[in-house]
Amino acid sequence: MRCAIVHYWLLGMRGGEKVVEELCRVLPQPDIFTLFYDPERVSPFIRSHKITASFLNPLRRHYRSCLPLTPIALEHFDLRGYDLIVSSESGPAKGVLTSSNTRHLCYCHTPMRYLWDLYPAYLHEWTRSSLKRTLMAPLANYMRLWDATSATRVDEFVANSRNVQSRIWKVYRRSSEVIYPPVDIESFYTGAADDYYLIVSELVAYKRIADAVRCFTRTGRRLKIVGGGPEYSRLKSMAGETVEFCGRVPDSELRDLYAHCRAVVLPGEEDFGIVPVEALASGKPVIALGRGGVLETVPLSNPCGGFFYSEPGEHHLEAAVEEFEREEKYLMPAELRSHVAPFSKEVFRREISSILFGLTTPEPSSRNFDFAIGSPR
Repeated sequence: MRCAIVHYWLLGMRGGEKVVEELCRVLPQPDIFTLFYDPERVSPFIRSHKITASFLNPLRRHYRSCLPLTPIALEHFDLRGYDLIVSSESGPAKGVLTSSNTRHLCYCHTPMRYLWDLYPAYLHEWTRSSLKRTLMAPLANYMRLWDATSATRVDEFVANSRNVQSRIWKVYRRSSEVIYPPVDIESFYTGAADDYYLIVSELVAYKRIADAVRCFTRTGRRLKIVGGGPEYSRLKSMAGETVEFCGRVPDSELRDLYAHCRAVVLPGEEDFGIVPVEALASGKPVIALGRGGVLETVPLSNPCGGFFYSEPGEHHLEAAVEEFEREEKYLMPAELRSHVAPFSKEVFRREISSILFGLTTPEPSSRNFDFAIGSPR
């Protein structure tokens, strides 16, 4: 069986790329197709595979501006001769053209946020240029039509969370199974807490990092922010002396930052949220906006691993931080770590193999999750 993976872009090693790594271990010698590829920014294991980048790759430094051209680039890939295509999708990766006898499974991290559920915020709140807003409306309309049409090219959808499962139904009217992304939970460890809070995130508007920067600057609490992105300069300009920007750090340094923080902060809504799983694997609680995938990954029962607030904003975040500080002395790292087993690499491999190859495994819904899905407390 000839297999191929289509991933939106290979420009770093975030959650989507970790899924690609595990798919490469499950599938028999897959080739990889991607819109943009920078070999210096992905793992040696991914680089060991045959990787085909699109004709847009010379523009990879401006990949965010190339969205209107991606349908043409994806449809330009020659996927004849492959028996199985697995697309890894939070951009337009599922839009490839395949033959009638090729099976196409889409592992969906989320339908494109900037076209669907977050589009009003991008257009009216986060896009500061009036020219960009004027151009964005017709382009987004065109891309939504193409995105909805390209969903019909997929034979089966797999969602990375129940949160994303509901979005797939809302946007594409397609059913899907849920398989949570793989997290290398065994590589994380816990240590004595130093006096700082931690954010690990791409610095983009929908992550709402600005809420945390304003909150921690005003209250004088120490905050370390790991990650980069287009919001870096703006966030840096509003940050006080207690907010430190660490940039992108090696995995070993990131694990150490997790191990010694007081708590991990997530001020934006996550599709699934690998960061809170990594926090729990490090024995650290999560302070988060109580929406989206974090409600599936962070336990609400005792011992409480999550301190949620219901509305975005720095003052709501501050109230959740204060609640955490009142309860901090009662938290037990070992108990928090006990909740992350369902998100291991082994579980992901077993469940995705069940769908791809018909191997016997428990259905995801049968796992004993002690998580409350619904309104945050």
